[in-house]
Amino acid sequence: MNHHIRLQSVRVFFAILLLIVVVIPLVLPEGYPLNVSIGPIKIDRIINPLSIDINFLGIRIQRTFKTQLGLDLAGGTHVTLEANMNGIDPSDRQNALESAKSVIERRVNFLGVTEPLVQTSVANNSYRIIVELPGITETEQALAVIGQTSQLEFREFIDERLATDSAYAQLTMVASPSAFFLGTKPTGLTGKDLKRSFLQYSQQNGEPIVAVQFTEEGGKKFAELTKRLIGKTLPIFLDGMLISNPVVNQEITNGEAVIQGGFTTDQAKFLVTQLNAGALPIPIDVIEKRAVEASLGKESVEKSMRAGIIGLVFVSGFMIALYGRLGIFSVLGFAIYGLITFSLYRAIPITLTLPGIAGFILSMGMAVDSNILIFERYKEEKFKGKPWHIALEHAFGKAWDSIRDANVTTIITCLILFNPFDWTFFPTSGMVRGFAVTLLLGVIVSLFTGIVVTRTFLRVLYRERS
Repeated sequence: MNHHIRLQSVRVFFAILLLIVVVIPLVLPEGYPLNVSIGPIKIDRIINPLSIDINFLGIRIQRTFKTQLGLDLAGGTHVTLEANMNGIDPSDRQNALESAKSVIERRVNFLGVTEPLVQTSVANNSYRIIVELPGITETEQALAVIGQTSQLEFREFIDERLATDSAYAQLTMVASPSAFFLGTKPTGLTGKDLKRSFLQYSQQNGEPIVAVQFTEEGGKKFAELTKRLIGKTLPIFLDGMLISNPVVNQEITNGEAVIQGGFTTDQAKFLVTQLNAGALPIPIDVIEKRAVEASLGKESVEKSMRAGIIGLVFVSGFMIALYGRLGIFSVLGFAIYGLITFSLYRAIPITLTLPGIAGFILSMGMAVDSNILIFERYKEEKFKGKPWHIALEHAFGKAWDSIRDANVTTIITCLILFNPFDWTFFPTSGMVRGFAVTLLLGVIVSLFTGIVVTRTFLRVLYRERS
């Protein structure tokens, strides 16, 4: 191995060590006691998920890294909604149902649920929307968001004096928010014209602000309103209750605006949720609601993880028994594979169902495939009389084509099962997708650990007499 390759390998080696240091906090078990007593050092605490709260150049990132479990493992809420299609032309009913589904999906997203299931069901004259929310056990709380038939309206004041007197407006809002509604008139701009709203942070002072985006038609209405109401307020009502009373500072023609006014983060998030509630295109009725117990529960999770650990031990033992010291380096790469994969599950995050765990365990067995191909090539090159370091480099080079082709076919299969474009002729089941995404991540990470990590460890740490 020449000096340049060795120097490059040493740099990659330390980069891998740094990566390990970064991912370890992401994979620490949640809710387990940590008791350490070494001389004067004593630790007695419960391990909590890693949380970050960063404000950089006005961009604020808040995130908690924890394991997300699916409905079969963590329980949650199941809601069945019936769409009332009276008055809707039969040819338009399917579109109306899909529109209602889109509104409900948007509402569900603001509950903070990871990988919820929202799907439609049509049978005869029954049009239903089925919603499953992993981890949400407060059924009534969920219904308050996903089942409401809220009407969002942007209105203007009838009395121009009231519209410009902010002090009086604030006093009225504190006394009776609904009193505002009687002194206003419709503008024609409603929740149907709102494309979306989301939380941002001001680049000037880092304060939370609410960004709103309108549809093309809504943007035209909004431009006309803001041109006419410069210096006045544009009160926003949800079901007749005032939720915000922003001042129009200038004409806005691009259909995008921000609402600011000293919000806390929680206040801004709540306003975003209210704005995104919007209006359902058709009336819906709740015909079934229930809290779902974990069908598999903690015991099944523990058994699955135990099976994974046993598989890890057997695979590691097989590699060491068959390839000796080379096998030890393969096991090191295998361990790093596990750390990176599980950290990705939490960072993305991926909702783990039992099929998802099965995909992870299956990918563990596949993670050593590349090493087996490389080590067998290495034996062949050594048998030809080549020095060990040259044989090792040739083994990696010759095995790469087989490794690449085998893994690409698996990746294609995973993408078909995951069905990222929601094509109806491919699977759409959440559990099938969970299996596909865990297997896909496992294959991609195994390529990295099998080719990059193991090869770097061998270049830097492995030595053998020629």
